[in-house]
Amino acid sequence: MTFEDLRTAIEKGEIDTVLTCIVDMQGRLMGKRLHAEAFLEMARGETHCCNYLLATDLAMATPDGYASTSWEAGYGDYVMQPDLTTLRPVPWLDGTAMCLCDLLDHEDHAPVPFSPRQMLKTQIAEASAMGLNPMTATELEFFLFRGTHDEIARGGFKLEPISNYNEDYHIFQTSKEEYVMRPIRNHLRKMGLPVEGSKGEAEAGQEELNMKYADALSSADHHTLAKHGIKEIAHLNGCAASFLPKWHHSRVGSSSHVHQSLWRGGENAFFDPERPLGKSRLMDHYIAGLMKYAVDYTYFIAPYINSYKRFAKGTFAPTQIVWSVDNRTAAFRLCGANTKAIRIECRLPGADMNPYLASAAMLAAGLKGIAEELPLPDPFTGDAYADDARRHIPRTLRDAHEALSRSEMLKEAFGEETVAHYARAAEWEIEEFNRVVTDYEIARGLENA
Repeated sequence: MTFEDLRTAIEKGEIDTVLTCIVDMQGRLMGKRLHAEAFLEMARGETHCCNYLLATDLAMATPDGYASTSWEAGYGDYVMQPDLTTLRPVPWLDGTAMCLCDLLDHEDHAPVPFSPRQMLKTQIAEASAMGLNPMTATELEFFLFRGTHDEIARGGFKLEPISNYNEDYHIFQTSKEEYVMRPIRNHLRKMGLPVEGSKGEAEAGQEELNMKYADALSSADHHTLAKHGIKEIAHLNGCAASFLPKWHHSRVGSSSHVHQSLWRGGENAFFDPERPLGKSRLMDHYIAGLMKYAVDYTYFIAPYINSYKRFAKGTFAPTQIVWSVDNRTAAFRLCGANTKAIRIECRLPGADMNPYLASAAMLAAGLKGIAEELPLPDPFTGDAYADDARRHIPRTLRDAHEALSRSEMLKEAFGEETVAHYARAAEWEIEEFNRVVTDYEIARGLENA
């Protein structure tokens, strides 16, 4: 939707509300509902939001310890600057359109460096300076549960998946779920997202949505809008969509694999038909960077305590930092060998990832690998779960936090202020979890301790 399309729709009475949104640290949409005519007046200018929106947790608490914002500083404003290239209709909400905004400092109007969208833009600019255009595609896995989130909360969070058995590629079972999944596909497509299709995933009630690859920023926008839309459309159809990576210890978790390639002059720079597997030396260096710095950036692809419950043997979630050719037990899977569609799939991120942060961190690592001309080891073959001699991914959020805090690569890529900001977010998650007495502890120890 162009700005003139919006103006025309408003004049015709088709649009009366514009969701004016930013993306927070958790990858959620935050913002305001503006009357459409008011949006027209400010669209080429700015509106404002409280700067605590980039210093909250999942529960919207206001932790201390952030340099950028605090009670002592009075919680001031950020400038929300609409990115009019992101204007689009919201087909499942009557009379509604949406626009994403970038965050600027209230005083000097400089981009907020730790804003997720800005962090990705910065790395895209680094790639562009090298003559490269990052292209990505993300997979959205999630569970559908019976009842809305509100109903589930009132019932004490007793979760009942929408199906009774593993529905991976299952047509009959997914036909039963079309009352939810069909409007998801169609509404998101009408919104302008390049939805290709959906399928049942490898657990009861688990779904996957796929979209066509795009430039890295558009791909992150698409992912964020799709995730938001999936939750809202499921709610409107009496279900709860959850992107929690691991909702039950005996069930498979939900991932969000990220496919990556670098393009130059409209061609895939990862492709070289003269080399083994059709992969270029540039691709070798990029994958080597992803692997060398995987521990450094794990926080940006697994940001919560629960994220690390997903990494388990035999669950299609990786545990070892290896690359392979079309091997789903490895952290990095080479796809499209010997074709122009050659790319690397990172299988580490969970469904809870913020796509801007994940893509920015992996891009920083890959570009560093190119700059350092890192050699790529031979591909791994066999069952990566059975090989404990390789480098294991961080096993806990605490391990990932420590790696993030000491990463010189990430400080160079994002700045020390930004790394410290997200290190504090990780600390807070750990502090909050450690304060809670869980049902597991009570059931295990009430009598026997």
